[in-house]
Amino acid sequence: MTKENQFDVIIIGGSYAGLSAGMALGRSLRKVLIIDGGKPCNIQTPHSHNVITLDGETPSAITEKAKNQVLAYETVTFLEGLVTKANKTNDGTFELQTADGENFIAKKLLFTTGVSDIMPDIKGFSECWGISILHCPYCHGYEVKEQNTGILGNGEMSFEFSKLISNWTKQLTLFTNGKATLTEEQNQKLSAHHINIVEDEIDSFEHENGVIKQIVFKNGMKQSIATLYARIPFEQHCKLPEIMGCTLTEQGHIQIDDFQKTNIAGIFAAGDNTTMFRSVSNAIGAGSKAGALINHELINEAFR
Repeated sequence: MTKENQFDVIIIGGSYAGLSAGMALGRSLRKVLIIDGGKPCNIQTPHSHNVITLDGETPSAITEKAKNQVLAYETVTFLEGLVTKANKTNDGTFELQTADGENFIAKKLLFTTGVSDIMPDIKGFSECWGISILHCPYCHGYEVKEQNTGILGNGEMSFEFSKLISNWTKQLTLFTNGKATLTEEQNQKLSAHHINIVEDEIDSFEHENGVIKQIVFKNGMKQSIATLYARIPFEQHCKLPEIMGCTLTEQGHIQIDDFQKTNIAGIFAAGDNTTMFRSVSNAIGAGSKAGALINHELINEAFR
């Protein structure tokens, strides 16, 4: 293994958390490699919000600006690629291999690989995801405030989500896509706040370039709508942390402590793969924290 392929830290995932960590480590004079496969979860999202100084920018513009600033630090390198193998050696370092057959060694690993959303089997849903089917009102709710809005869900989650979204619009309908499993008390509270419930099963979403026009039900009925919120299942975008022994929470996130550490010594994680709070600003903060704490650990190890 050549010296050029040996790093203090390798960051797997080069979006907001990964780039933020790369900056913190670059400013700490660490030799860092960021490896990114180029498939962010917000690839269809037209604009990012709730990020001071960057409100309303496109996700790609934020990433490109961040990447340029991070790579201004001469010890940071960026590689477009996919890590396919990773293992911890007897001396505590990590060996990585990419799909192109390149090999690297690092003292520490940071996974900022995000999550992959699992789309429901409803025609048109995936095309609208991130555009007019949304997951977060704090990220996108202001732009669709007071519009004719729907929530796709059922049970306890849908009740709590309905309460939340009612802050942004009073034109709200809950689509349970089948018989509602709400309690009588929940039904009464939704009715008292003029939140309608539609139990018809959904066949498809009619849309134009990802912008919802109508919900088409299996019974042939249609309903116009401007925006829909949905909480859908997810899985880890990268399986390597689990393969390497990192513990996942019951919700499916990588389990970390207050120092962004996983249960495997030397492996850290930050961003959407560790938390339900999926946002650009949260990922940036978590990445910066991870970078500083990894550097602190390297310093402490040098003084043993």
